Amino acid sequence: MVKFLDLKVQYQNIKPEIDRAIQDVIENSAFIGGKYVAQFEENFSKYIGAGYCIGVGNGTDALEIAIESLDLPKGSEIIVPANSFISSAESVSRSGHKIVFCDANSDDYTIDVSDVRKRITLKTSAIMVVHLYGHPCDMDPILDIAKQFGLKIIEDCAQAHGAEYKGRRVGAIGDVGCFSFYPGKNLGAYGDGGAIVTNNKELAIKCRMSANHGRITKYNHEFGGRNSRLDGLQAAILNVKLQYLDIWIDHRVMIANIYIDEMKNITKVRVPRINSLVKHAYHLFVIRFPERDKLKEYLKSEKIETGIHYPIALPKLQAFNYINGDYDKFTACQIDKNLLSLPIGGHVSVDDAKRVTDLIRNF
Repeated sequence: MVKFLDLKVQYQNIKPEIDRAIQDVIENSAFIGGKYVAQFEENFSKYIGAGYCIGVGNGTDALEIAIESLDLPKGSEIIVPANSFISSAESVSRSGHKIVFCDANSDDYTIDVSDVRKRITLKTSAIMVVHLYGHPCDMDPILDIAKQFGLKIIEDCAQAHGAEYKGRRVGAIGDVGCFSFYPGKNLGAYGDGGAIVTNNKELAIKCRMSANHGRITKYNHEFGGRNSRLDGLQAAILNVKLQYLDIWIDHRVMIANIYIDEMKNITKVRVPRINSLVKHAYHLFVIRFPERDKLKEYLKSEKIETGIHYPIALPKLQAFNYINGDYDKFTACQIDKNLLSLPIGGHVSVDDAKRVTDLIRNF
């Protein structure tokens, strides 16, 4: 069996450190707030290269709090790529703004910069870039567009911990970056968790207040916020894991390179094309194949677990039926039935990767 994800193996490799971190939190009763959260916020902001980090309850909260804290004109439009998890889009509508879908490119599946320009109107206030599967978006042209039209840039980094664009880690390139620490992420907690990073002090204060009932000091509520906190146990676990993140990413890159090299000449298989300006974090390794479902079942019969990210492009979801647009022509709406995610992570060995590619070749 080659599992798609194996968190138990990862835990076993760092078990003494994880167990000690959990025990420390319990012994100090530092369950909400406290030094472990503060330590992680400091360590993660330094890792990303951001001035500020605010731990929150999950990645979706991070997106919603970030959007709310930007103080965008009520009901304005935010451009969102069509190939992503629903959080990217629902955070826009739940914050009182209008979703405008943008296409994804067919090489690395991130936002199509040429289509972004077509979607801008007088009501556009922000662009949400999603560093999908761990591949950073092409940020320079996005930054140019934002500057030209006076737009904010929200980075959805839920799948891109440690990914880099021109030597800069994603998250602190735009106005605000949002991370998820869902257990299956490259940097995952043992429960839900998220973070917001930014270099804007005022925005950081607003985000922290919004995540804590609109306050900084106890009972001094300046506005209505919410309760969204990264707890001490998760922060302590993440502090341990953060030390290993780059090592884990290097392993993912090695496995991805084997996949690419072994499958580059297999007919009908489309491997991802990587922008030379980026360091891919390979949260997911996604191929395209016209008989995706048959291939998935074949691999399953050979004890190879796979995933699909994502089987339905966002504009095609029932949740967004009310949004009108020429989305049927999108690349994202055509390729969703061909996408297949292969096993990748610290639990996948070189032999595992070659076995997967041999089976795909046989199929």
